[in-house]
Amino acid sequence: MGKSTRNLWTEKLSKEPTENVPHCREDALDIGPSFKGTVLGIDPSLRGTGLALLDFNTKSAPHLIYSETLRLKPELTMAECLASIFVAVTHILETRSVDHVAFEQTIFVQNQNTAQALGAAKGAAMAAVGLKEKPVFEYPPLRIKQAVVGFGKASKEQVAKMVMQLLKLDNELPFDESDAAGVAVCHAFTHKEKKAVACSKA
Repeated sequence: MGKSTRNLWTEKLSKEPTENVPHCREDALDIGPSFKGTVLGIDPSLRGTGLALLDFNTKSAPHLIYSETLRLKPELTMAECLASIFVAVTHILETRSVDHVAFEQTIFVQNQNTAQALGAAKGAAMAAVGLKEKPVFEYPPLRIKQAVVGFGKASKEQVAKMVMQLLKLDNELPFDESDAAGVAVCHAFTHKEKKAVACSKA
């Protein structure tokens, strides 16, 4: 049996044989993009939200339309940061063609303040998406790394390098932007219409 596209991608980045790399289960993730359209990937963070808009309409490699890391200064209050996140996401939705929006799910964190900040950042971005009535999808970090790199314990460096190759970029994106792009890639490669959860009118 021939190797999957995802395994071939992993080989390109790894100096070790792919037999030594734990791959995602083929029955858990689809092979090849199953979604055609534009996806805004969002990696929420109070002071470093990653945003990446990808086009999956072409038959060749996905195309990066736009990416940004929303760097917010420490002296800004939480309210000011949330407002900036809301405005930034709203601006993209108003000035770009966006079909779906995909978020990285907030993972478990022991620090309660960190968890609250991440949840608030995600809420600000999701509120902007909801007002524009765009379908919202969420994916856990493990699933995103599986879809992009081929195994769930991939590092940020590996994700950034794979995103660069998938999108045929000259340079790696900053980590927050490559993570956001990874969310969009995960959505395009795992999306099933019957499983879609459109949160825009919930």
